[in-house]
Amino acid sequence: MKTAALTQTLSSQATWPLHSVAQTQIIELEAQAALPTHTLMQRAGLATAQLALAIAPHAQQIWIACGPGNNGGDGLEAAIHLHAWGKHPIVTWLGQEGHAPADAQQAWRRAKHAGVTFAEHAPEHFDLAIDALLGIGAQRAPEGVMAQWLHVMQSNCAPLLCLDIPTGLVADTGEWLGQPLSHSTRGQPQRHTLSLLTLKPGLFTADGQDAAGQVWFNHLGVDVGTIPTAWLQQNQAPPAPRIQNSHKGSFGDVAVMGGAPGMSGAAVLAAVAALHGGAGRVFVGLLDSEAKHAITATHPSLMVRSPTALDLHTATVVCGCGGGDAIRPLLPNVLSSSLCLVLDADALNAIARDTSLQELLKKRSTRHKPTILTPHPLEAARLLNCSVKDIQKNRIHAAQQLANTFQSVVVLKGSGSIVASPNHAPIINASGNALLATAGTGDVLAGLIGAYIARSEDPFSGTYQAVYMHGHIATKWPNDAPALDAALLAASVR
Repeated sequence: MKTAALTQTLSSQATWPLHSVAQTQIIELEAQAALPTHTLMQRAGLATAQLALAIAPHAQQIWIACGPGNNGGDGLEAAIHLHAWGKHPIVTWLGQEGHAPADAQQAWRRAKHAGVTFAEHAPEHFDLAIDALLGIGAQRAPEGVMAQWLHVMQSNCAPLLCLDIPTGLVADTGEWLGQPLSHSTRGQPQRHTLSLLTLKPGLFTADGQDAAGQVWFNHLGVDVGTIPTAWLQQNQAPPAPRIQNSHKGSFGDVAVMGGAPGMSGAAVLAAVAALHGGAGRVFVGLLDSEAKHAITATHPSLMVRSPTALDLHTATVVCGCGGGDAIRPLLPNVLSSSLCLVLDADALNAIARDTSLQELLKKRSTRHKPTILTPHPLEAARLLNCSVKDIQKNRIHAAQQLANTFQSVVVLKGSGSIVASPNHAPIINASGNALLATAGTGDVLAGLIGAYIARSEDPFSGTYQAVYMHGHIATKWPNDAPALDAALLAASVR
């Protein structure tokens, strides 16, 4: 059976608006006031039941674990439809008669009247589980019976469908509060989430992707006109072909500065990525002078220079890749002179330790010199003088705080990389996978961003397009490959 026309996979369009819990609750209240009583919950239950049949068409015994609130009410409504269609839903409900919200209480009465089976304990066997325990307002870890039920769901081989948000996931941030997800089920195709009314940011960053699995969306027939809190970058159009009447000067220069002794590979990865990402010319300012000849021999298309010989006034500068402590003395000039600057790795660590460098960074925006910062969570924590846990607890807020503090475009790398700017709503990138969790891929990303900016792209749009393309290549990479070679990743971009 097909899902309702309103239920969509996210591949159906390139970008999606994401709304916070507070925004969603306002949207829900306004919709309830405009619609007949119980309409939204009944629509949610129908959409859930239809999706359940679509993802597990042969399932007969379906366990629906319902919480005491309206999320549980959605599950009760789904049980009514599944029972009417000849399935055998078994409902475990944590609510109490007379103490549930009005809509959920009505759904419970309807389910009892329809003859739906209720049980006190999780069934020993089920072909599909539906998690309708806690909704978007939850801010605490599941406990007691609820935690036990979640453990049974997550450790079972049967498909799992979560209503609106997986129980244990914070809808705004992607922080996971529940029991650790087992490696056997984490992020596997049998995990599904049906996001109702709006899409929530937490589904797509931090632990959200592992917890949610395949995300589906149903707006329940409500036209949402609220300005979103963030955007999801799901896919993008292929780049326009280059015109024939062009030359290397048509696509800008990138100057990579880094590669201290023992770390020259990082600078080379960034430079190769910039070259294959479309830059017209790529210069490499190596801090390891002894590596110059070897790199020139193996990469003749790169122009190797002394760091002090690079033209900072016309090229897009990518600084920090493998720079070590040797990058620190060069940063005052780099921050003051570079026309457009991408700061990565050791350059970010040096700035985090030096307030004078931080002031130079902040002043760049007043001189209309765009800057892109590409920290991973530890580098972001150093820049904000907090812990990695603080960063990961609310990645969107951390990325926006960095962007506002340093008046720069920021790429907070990780699961669901976030691109933030002082002048734009944040973007969560949906491409990529855990193959990128290997040394060198961050250097590739920095070089790729440099290439996109050098091609005269707007710094913000050029950055999020590069981030998407970087992840897209990893998505295309064979899943059974033993490792992701960053150099080949870069060579595939073009």
